[in-house]
Amino acid sequence: MGRRIIPQRRGKGSSTYQSPSHRHLAKPGYPKNQETVGEVIDIHHAPGRTAPLAEVEFDNGETTFVIANHGLWVGENIEVGPDADIEKGNVLPLSHIPVGTFVYNIEMEPLDGGKLVKSSGTSATVIAQDRRKTVLKLPSGKFKRIDNRCRATVGIVAGGGHKEQPIAKAGKKAKGLRSKAKRAQKVRGIAMNAVDHPHGGGDHQHVGVPSTVSSNAPPGRKVGNLSSKKKKKDKKKKKEER
Repeated sequence: MGRRIIPQRRGKGSSTYQSPSHRHLAKPGYPKNQETVGEVIDIHHAPGRTAPLAEVEFDNGETTFVIANHGLWVGENIEVGPDADIEKGNVLPLSHIPVGTFVYNIEMEPLDGGKLVKSSGTSATVIAQDRRKTVLKLPSGKFKRIDNRCRATVGIVAGGGHKEQPIAKAGKKAKGLRSKAKRAQKVRGIAMNAVDHPHGGGDHQHVGVPSTVSSNAPPGRKVGNLSSKKKKKDKKKKKEER
Protein backbone atom coordinates (compact mmCIF):
# COMPACT_ATOMS: atom_id res chain seq x y z
CA MET A 1 0.00 0.00 0.00
CA GLY A 2 2.83 2.38 0.64
CA ARG A 3 3.07 5.16 3.15
CA ARG A 4 0.94 8.23 3.58
CA ILE A 5 2.24 10.96 1.27
CA ILE A 6 3.26 14.33 2.70
CA PRO A 7 0.06 16.19 1.64
CA GLN A 8 -1.94 13.54 3.52
CA ARG A 9 0.13 13.88 6.67
CA ARG A 10 0.04 17.66 6.58
CA GLY A 11 -3.70 17.71 5.97
CA LYS A 12 -4.33 15.48 8.97
CA GLY A 13 -3.09 18.31 11.21
CA SER A 14 -0.80 16.38 13.52
CA SER A 15 1.61 18.14 15.86
CA THR A 16 4.50 17.38 13.47
CA TYR A 17 3.15 19.82 10.90
CA GLN A 18 1.58 22.41 13.19
CA SER A 19 3.15 25.74 13.98
CA PRO A 20 4.59 25.42 17.52
CA SER A 21 2.63 27.40 20.10
CA HIS A 22 5.73 28.77 21.85
CA ARG A 23 6.62 30.61 18.64
CA HIS A 24 3.47 32.75 18.88
CA LEU A 25 3.86 35.60 21.33
CA ALA A 26 0.20 36.60 21.50
CA LYS A 27 -2.88 36.99 19.36
CA PRO A 28 -3.00 40.61 18.12
CA GLY A 29 -6.23 42.53 18.05
CA TYR A 30 -7.93 45.75 19.11
CA PRO A 31 -8.85 46.96 22.62
CA LYS A 32 -12.33 46.28 23.97
CA ASN A 33 -12.89 50.00 24.53
CA GLN A 34 -13.74 51.48 21.10
CA GLU A 35 -12.67 55.03 22.05
CA THR A 36 -9.38 55.25 23.91
CA VAL A 37 -5.74 56.30 23.68
CA GLY A 38 -2.72 54.09 24.33
CA GLU A 39 1.06 54.30 24.49
CA VAL A 40 3.48 51.86 22.87
CA ILE A 41 5.45 50.18 25.67
CA ASP A 42 7.60 47.82 23.61
CA ILE A 43 7.96 46.26 20.16
CA HIS A 44 8.44 42.48 20.11
CA HIS A 45 9.74 40.08 17.50
CA ALA A 46 7.13 37.40 16.73
CA PRO A 47 8.81 34.30 15.22
CA GLY A 48 5.50 32.83 14.08
CA ARG A 49 4.68 35.97 12.09
CA THR A 50 6.31 38.06 9.39
CA ALA A 51 5.41 41.32 11.15
CA PRO A 52 6.51 42.49 14.63
CA LEU A 53 3.98 43.05 17.42
CA ALA A 54 3.67 46.23 19.47
CA GLU A 55 2.63 46.09 23.13
CA VAL A 56 0.28 48.98 23.86
CA GLU A 57 -1.01 50.11 27.26
CA PHE A 58 -4.29 52.06 27.12
CA ASP A 59 -5.76 54.64 29.47
CA ASN A 60 -7.98 52.13 31.28
CA GLY A 61 -4.97 49.96 32.15
CA GLU A 62 -5.68 47.36 29.45
CA THR A 63 -2.61 46.00 27.65
CA THR A 64 -3.06 44.74 24.10
CA PHE A 65 -0.75 43.44 21.40
CA VAL A 66 -1.30 45.04 18.00
CA ILE A 67 0.41 44.55 14.65
CA ALA A 68 3.10 47.22 14.38
CA ASN A 69 2.91 49.70 11.52
CA HIS A 70 5.85 50.94 9.50
CA GLY A 71 7.68 53.70 11.40
CA LEU A 72 6.28 52.90 14.85
CA TRP A 73 8.50 53.68 17.85
CA VAL A 74 8.35 53.07 21.60
CA GLY A 75 6.53 55.90 23.39
CA GLU A 76 4.26 56.78 20.46
CA ASN A 77 0.58 57.32 21.19
CA ILE A 78 -2.12 55.35 19.38
CA GLU A 79 -5.67 56.66 19.15
CA VAL A 80 -8.68 54.36 18.82
CA GLY A 81 -12.13 55.60 17.85
CA PRO A 82 -14.08 57.46 15.16
CA ASP A 83 -12.67 60.83 16.25
CA ALA A 84 -9.02 59.75 15.95
CA ASP A 85 -6.71 61.59 13.56
CA ILE A 86 -5.89 60.03 10.18
CA GLU A 87 -2.33 59.22 11.22
CA LYS A 88 -0.33 56.00 10.91
CA GLY A 89 -1.05 53.55 13.70
CA ASN A 90 -4.46 54.99 14.65
CA VAL A 91 -7.52 52.74 14.56
CA LEU A 92 -10.80 54.00 13.08
CA PRO A 93 -14.03 52.59 11.63
CA LEU A 94 -13.91 52.32 7.84
CA SER A 95 -16.69 54.90 7.55
CA HIS A 96 -14.35 57.56 9.02
CA ILE A 97 -11.31 56.76 6.83
CA PRO A 98 -10.97 58.90 3.67
CA VAL A 99 -10.75 57.40 0.19
CA GLY A 100 -7.19 56.65 -0.91
CA THR A 101 -5.88 55.87 2.60
CA PHE A 102 -3.67 52.83 3.23
CA VAL A 103 -5.04 50.51 5.94
CA TYR A 104 -4.28 47.07 7.38
CA ASN A 105 -5.56 44.57 9.97
CA ILE A 106 -9.11 45.03 8.70
CA GLU A 107 -12.09 43.50 10.46
CA MET A 108 -14.49 41.40 8.41
CA GLU A 109 -17.19 41.64 11.08
CA PRO A 110 -17.49 44.45 13.65
CA LEU A 111 -15.34 43.85 16.75
CA ASP A 112 -13.72 40.62 15.50
CA GLY A 113 -10.20 42.01 16.09
CA GLY A 114 -8.96 42.10 12.51
CA LYS A 115 -8.73 39.37 9.86
CA LEU A 116 -7.42 40.87 6.61
CA VAL A 117 -4.03 42.30 5.51
CA LYS A 118 -1.75 41.31 8.41
CA SER A 119 1.47 40.25 6.62
CA SER A 120 4.59 42.41 6.74
CA GLY A 121 4.85 45.20 4.19
CA THR A 122 1.23 44.87 3.02
CA SER A 123 -1.66 47.32 2.98
CA ALA A 124 -5.10 47.75 1.45
CA THR A 125 -6.48 50.92 -0.14
CA VAL A 126 -9.86 52.50 0.53
CA ILE A 127 -11.43 52.86 -2.93
CA ALA A 128 -15.04 53.97 -2.35
CA GLN A 129 -17.68 54.31 0.35
CA ASP A 130 -21.46 54.35 0.56
CA ARG A 131 -23.96 54.39 3.40
CA ARG A 132 -23.27 50.85 4.66
CA LYS A 133 -20.26 49.41 2.81
CA THR A 134 -16.66 50.37 2.05
CA VAL A 135 -14.84 49.08 -1.03
CA LEU A 136 -11.23 48.06 -0.39
CA LYS A 137 -8.53 47.02 -2.83
CA LEU A 138 -6.59 44.19 -1.20
CA PRO A 139 -2.87 43.46 -1.82
CA SER A 140 -3.90 40.67 -4.21
CA GLY A 141 -5.69 43.23 -6.41
CA LYS A 142 -9.12 41.91 -5.46
CA PHE A 143 -11.87 44.36 -4.49
CA LYS A 144 -13.89 43.61 -1.37
CA ARG A 145 -16.94 45.28 0.19
CA ILE A 146 -16.88 45.42 3.99
CA ASP A 147 -19.25 46.82 6.60
CA ASN A 148 -18.56 50.47 7.47
CA ARG A 149 -18.58 49.66 11.18
CA CYS A 150 -15.51 47.42 10.87
CA ARG A 151 -12.27 48.92 12.14
CA ALA A 152 -8.87 49.14 10.46
CA THR A 153 -5.45 50.58 11.25
CA VAL A 154 -4.09 53.44 9.16
CA GLY A 155 -0.70 52.79 7.55
CA ILE A 156 1.41 49.90 6.27
CA VAL A 157 2.43 46.78 8.19
CA ALA A 158 6.02 46.90 9.48
CA GLY A 159 8.78 44.47 8.48
CA GLY A 160 8.42 44.84 4.74
CA GLY A 161 12.09 44.19 3.94
CA HIS A 162 12.50 40.88 5.75
CA LYS A 163 12.60 38.93 2.47
CA GLU A 164 15.59 40.93 1.26
CA GLN A 165 17.80 39.54 4.03
CA PRO A 166 19.92 36.69 2.61
CA ILE A 167 19.59 33.19 4.07
CA ALA A 168 23.09 31.76 4.43
CA LYS A 169 22.19 28.16 5.16
CA ALA A 170 19.37 25.78 4.28
CA GLY A 171 18.92 24.96 7.95
CA LYS A 172 18.08 28.56 8.82
CA LYS A 173 15.40 28.61 6.14
CA ALA A 174 13.96 25.30 7.35
CA LYS A 175 13.77 26.43 10.99
CA GLY A 176 12.39 29.83 10.02
CA LEU A 177 9.56 28.34 7.98
CA ARG A 178 8.97 25.69 10.63
CA SER A 179 7.66 28.46 12.88
CA LYS A 180 5.07 29.26 10.23
CA ALA A 181 4.20 25.59 9.51
CA LYS A 182 5.48 25.87 5.93
CA ARG A 183 7.71 23.61 3.87
CA ALA A 184 11.24 24.83 3.17
CA GLN A 185 12.16 22.14 0.64
CA LYS A 186 9.85 20.28 -1.69
CA VAL A 187 10.81 16.96 -3.27
CA ARG A 188 9.32 16.07 -6.65
CA GLY A 189 6.96 13.14 -6.68
CA ILE A 190 8.68 11.55 -9.70
CA ALA A 191 11.96 11.49 -7.73
CA MET A 192 10.42 9.26 -5.03
CA ASN A 193 9.85 5.54 -4.88
CA ALA A 194 6.57 4.03 -5.94
CA VAL A 195 5.56 3.33 -2.33
CA ASP A 196 6.05 6.99 -1.35
CA HIS A 197 4.12 8.81 -4.08
CA PRO A 198 1.71 8.02 -6.94
CA HIS A 199 4.18 9.58 -9.40
CA GLY A 200 7.19 7.62 -8.10
CA GLY A 201 9.01 4.58 -9.42
CA GLY A 202 9.83 3.48 -12.96
CA ASP A 203 13.00 3.00 -14.97
CA HIS A 204 13.37 6.75 -15.38
CA GLN A 205 11.79 9.83 -13.85
CA HIS A 206 8.34 10.24 -15.35
CA VAL A 207 4.81 10.59 -14.00
CA GLY A 208 3.57 7.37 -15.56
CA VAL A 209 -0.11 8.13 -14.90
CA PRO A 210 -2.40 11.01 -15.91
CA SER A 211 -1.15 14.12 -14.10
CA THR A 212 -4.67 15.51 -13.66
CA VAL A 213 -6.92 14.13 -10.95
CA SER A 214 -10.58 14.51 -10.09
CA SER A 215 -11.62 16.86 -7.30
CA ASN A 216 -13.39 13.83 -5.78
CA ALA A 217 -10.17 11.78 -5.59
CA PRO A 218 -9.09 10.49 -2.16
CA PRO A 219 -6.28 12.37 -0.37
CA GLY A 220 -3.65 9.77 -1.27
CA ARG A 221 -4.37 10.14 -4.97
CA LYS A 222 -4.99 13.88 -5.14
CA VAL A 223 -1.57 14.94 -6.45
CA GLY A 224 -0.73 16.92 -9.58
CA ASN A 225 -3.26 19.19 -11.22
CA LEU A 226 -7.00 19.21 -10.64
CA SER A 227 -8.86 18.41 -13.84
CA SER A 228 -11.05 21.14 -15.27
CA LYS A 229 -14.81 20.90 -14.90
CA LYS A 230 -16.77 19.84 -17.93
CA LYS A 231 -19.08 22.49 -19.29
CA LYS A 232 -22.69 21.40 -19.33
CA LYS A 233 -24.64 22.65 -22.30
CA ASP A 234 -28.24 23.70 -21.85
CA LYS A 235 -30.98 21.52 -23.30
CA LYS A 236 -32.17 24.46 -25.36
CA LYS A 237 -28.76 24.86 -26.99
CA LYS A 238 -28.69 21.15 -27.78
CA LYS A 239 -32.05 21.39 -29.49
CA GLU A 240 -30.89 24.38 -31.49
CA GLU A 241 -27.75 22.53 -32.57
CA ARG A 242 -29.88 19.60 -33.74
